[in-house]
Amino acid sequence: MKVILNRIDDNYLFDAKGPNDVSVLVDNKQNNVVNGASPMELILMAVGGCNAIDIISILKKQRQEVKSYKIEVVGKRKDTGDAKPFEAIHLSIFLEGDIAEAKAKRAAELSFEKYCSVSITLSGCVAITYDIILNGIKI
Repeated sequence: MKVILNRIDDNYLFDAKGPNDVSVLVDNKQNNVVNGASPMELILMAVGGCNAIDIISILKKQRQEVKSYKIEVVGKRKDTGDAKPFEAIHLSIFLEGDIAEAKAKRAAELSFEKYCSVSITLSGCVAITYDIILNGIKI
């Protein structure tokens, strides 16, 4: 896999594209005007997006009706001097629909332990945890 970042302005704004030629704006949060996501925000978005796609795919295969899906991803960073890497990432997965509790739990477990390349890539250096809230109830 290959991605290309092209600088757009005289500061830190980049147009990032992957193999599918879809643009994602990447920027530095130190500017007064921010036009893209920071690299650290993109990491959280990648974890959330990867797990969301897996979980929805698994639930569809199990013929579960997902009416609504929302995921909140919070990263806790440690101060190691100049760099501030994530030490923990927590995901809150909000599912609505006609979904069996056991199937929701199993779909999340499979995503985090077997299918999501992003969370598995990070798991050796970042503690990743999650909660599932199904139809308004934490399971």
